[in-house]
Amino acid sequence: MDIDRIIRQMARDAKQAAGVISRCATAQKNQALTNMADLLEQQAETIFQENRKDLKRAGEAGLSRAMVDRLTVTGETIAAMAGGIREVAAYADPVGTMGETRVRPNGLRVSKMRIPLGVIGIIYESRPNVTIDAAGLCLKSGNAVILRGGSEALHSNRALAGIIGQALESVGLPAQAAQVVPMEDRTAINVLLAQEDFVDLIIPRGGEGLIRFVVENSRIPVLKHYKGVCHVFVDHTADLQMAEGISFNAKVQRPGVCNAMETLLVHEQVARDFLPAMARRFESAGVELRGCPKTCAILPGITPATDADWPAEYLDLILAVKVVANMEEAMAHIARYGSNHTEAIITSDYRRAHRFVRDVDASVVLVNASTRFNDGGQLGLGAEMGISTSKLHAFGPMGLEELTTRKFVVLGDGQIRE
Repeated sequence: MDIDRIIRQMARDAKQAAGVISRCATAQKNQALTNMADLLEQQAETIFQENRKDLKRAGEAGLSRAMVDRLTVTGETIAAMAGGIREVAAYADPVGTMGETRVRPNGLRVSKMRIPLGVIGIIYESRPNVTIDAAGLCLKSGNAVILRGGSEALHSNRALAGIIGQALESVGLPAQAAQVVPMEDRTAINVLLAQEDFVDLIIPRGGEGLIRFVVENSRIPVLKHYKGVCHVFVDHTADLQMAEGISFNAKVQRPGVCNAMETLLVHEQVARDFLPAMARRFESAGVELRGCPKTCAILPGITPATDADWPAEYLDLILAVKVVANMEEAMAHIARYGSNHTEAIITSDYRRAHRFVRDVDASVVLVNASTRFNDGGQLGLGAEMGISTSKLHAFGPMGLEELTTRKFVVLGDGQIRE
């Protein structure tokens, strides 16, 4: 198999298809998405059959229970994928929308129009539903997409690719607008990352190791999200009952995701009032606490934290806790150990909240709310491609608008430059 030739042809075909889908009408894109949802339901048994092949291989390979869980496609998975695609079809189309117009002294009218990025390459692990979610978002935003899922989901992704292609062709759009890399060999990733003539953006979704590999090997711009080391800072002006509820939710509601709190920072003026009750609540949920010396003095039964705990993304029921002298120390800690993902302050002081929001560098900064709200659906974007901790060109949850860029449109009536 000539992997280089196959991937290069896929990239070339995607570039050509991108020119078609970027110009097609919203109604045509929406019909393709609706047809995709219908086909998912109609061909569910075929998807299950192919998914069973992947699950059999996963068992033989000794994949972890968590990996097998993410890989498994059930009736609920199909319903969620189809429902998600129908939601995307219902979203407003960002392509072609115009921003505010500014009139220059010479009469030129200057504005910006949203346009697709072009061809997006998405490299991800395990979850077959990402294949459908990513394809739907890219197509609605007028982009072609090349999808490279994990080898453990190859059979499932091939089945889904067939459905996506059928849906596109059913409305007269090229199937090459959404392609799945058909081979397991990791060489295919390296070849895809070298297609800078045809691919405009790479989005990796997965663990830190995958993302660092992509960044180190890509000739194409990459939207990064290495990890989510998220903090909640309980200020001395905080409503402690509110702080307890938010902190518990941020850690316990779903600990294995990137917007879960990993470190709790507590102002020393309220630490003795706040931490004992908070610790009891965490203990009841099975959370292991690892504390700084000041924390351990207040909670003598917990594990002392080490230097490795402060930058850790546990993705588990483990929480680092640090007592800080003031907000400056809290922000300095976040600046050193945070990952530009999500940070929150609990405070009743507007000025301190404003300063925290202004000075803390993260894709989402919250005041008196859980870090778990850094999510496209929760923030009103609908479905999302992921959360970018890069700043070019998107920062935070990536919905449809973040899968577009803007070009200047200038309207004149004969002006020439002197």
